[in-house]
Amino acid sequence: MSRKCVIIGSGLGGLSCGVMLARNGYDVTVLEQHYQPGGCLQCFTRKGAKFETGMHFIGSAAPGQTLDKLMRYLRLDDILLSRLDPMAYDIVSINGDTFRFANDREPFIETMAGYFPSERENLTRYYDTVEKISQASSLHSLRYAESDIAVSTHYQTVSINAVLDELFHDELLKKVLVGNLPLYAAEKDRTPFSQHAFIMDFYNRSAFRVAGGSDSIARSLIGAIESSGGSVRTRSRVTRILCDDSKATGVEVNGEEFIEADIVIADIHPARVMELLDTRLIRPAFRRRISGIRNTVGGFSVYLKFKENAVPYLNSNYYSFNRNTPWDCEKYSDTDWPRGYLYMHMCDSPAPRFASSGVILSYMNMADVARWQGTSIGHRGEDYERFKVEKAERLLDEVEREFPGLRGGIDSYYTATPLTYLDYTGTQDGSMYGVAKDITLGAACRVPHKTRVPNLLLTGQNINSHGMLGVLVGSIVTCSELLSAEKIYRQIVEANS
Repeated sequence: MSRKCVIIGSGLGGLSCGVMLARNGYDVTVLEQHYQPGGCLQCFTRKGAKFETGMHFIGSAAPGQTLDKLMRYLRLDDILLSRLDPMAYDIVSINGDTFRFANDREPFIETMAGYFPSERENLTRYYDTVEKISQASSLHSLRYAESDIAVSTHYQTVSINAVLDELFHDELLKKVLVGNLPLYAAEKDRTPFSQHAFIMDFYNRSAFRVAGGSDSIARSLIGAIESSGGSVRTRSRVTRILCDDSKATGVEVNGEEFIEADIVIADIHPARVMELLDTRLIRPAFRRRISGIRNTVGGFSVYLKFKENAVPYLNSNYYSFNRNTPWDCEKYSDTDWPRGYLYMHMCDSPAPRFASSGVILSYMNMADVARWQGTSIGHRGEDYERFKVEKAERLLDEVEREFPGLRGGIDSYYTATPLTYLDYTGTQDGSMYGVAKDITLGAACRVPHKTRVPNLLLTGQNINSHGMLGVLVGSIVTCSELLSAEKIYRQIVEANS
């Protein structure tokens, strides 16, 4: 008889775990509290324009690369991808000076050396270091049982800026290389260089947008679960995880229904998991640590609907900083917000000529919207709406300075604050990327995938890392407790043979 597995949350972590377990004979039920599954994969539509909420682009998805292999294993080979400009997948602007990031080793080094010729040799050392760190992880390189613990451990304990200070002399180059830090909300003297290396390696190999929207990934994963006999239920809020003296016995849904389970996997913020558990198996000290854990900064988004054929498609991600550094954008004041932004276009179809929609993202702390916490979406009041408009107009002014005439191409716009992220994803403080990686806290900032409840496992962006590759690696770690890592790696190889 197959073992029953209940998965709380239908984000990428929950759905990918569901696919892995369902294809291996588990009776999988995924429970999602909202009407739309997918977590940060979900999209929404306004006036015919489609917008992505979280997964805006992916990397290492060219044939034979790491994410391509994982997508084939998860039966995502039907997803339509559109490649970003290989010679400028990222553009970083610091005080109006722009720098382009090129895919692959030689183009990357040559392009950056063109801006900083005296640092050519150090750029080679930098690239080799980034590659060495990524390859040292058997999970990120998908090489079973091969890892270099010494390399991985060292760069998990040293900050990004400390390593860059060792590698380079040019202060501007150091800032350019962290120009994409909004992708992981890096903090000076806190974020480990290993996280920077994984992100850089992931996107530098290749970078793509999902043509038609990231919700196609959620639909494919759900189809794979259902084709293996599992199910995904929406409007099914887990209100308790029930335990006996030794294990979890199941979950309570919507305060009334009980679903029995042999295994429970939670793809929600670990602080939410602690709130659902009333058991002596979880120690009070662990509860306190999880409830007090630091999370990354929240975000403010302006979603742009463009007039038809009015705005040429931007096949790059554009990061802009109006001061002389990308660092410390989260330490803004009311007078100097925003200190930076990320501007991107949505991709309706492969290589479009014009954009139909786009998004501007900037940091925003939960404290800015705390006065409206406890209210519901659409019912926060006129003050909240005025607050959002004022912030949106400021952001648009910033973008207009670097993209003159953009406002003339905008049909309408929509906004989201950390409260929006909190309501839709349940992440603590409306954080963009969940638990913050912080070298000053050591192991205290790490969330294990196993709990003291032996059949309760955790997955999602808080367990390993955020982003598509980070979450999928975390799903492999979680499912390895049930299937073994060797079995999963063998199935990945078979899916790609």
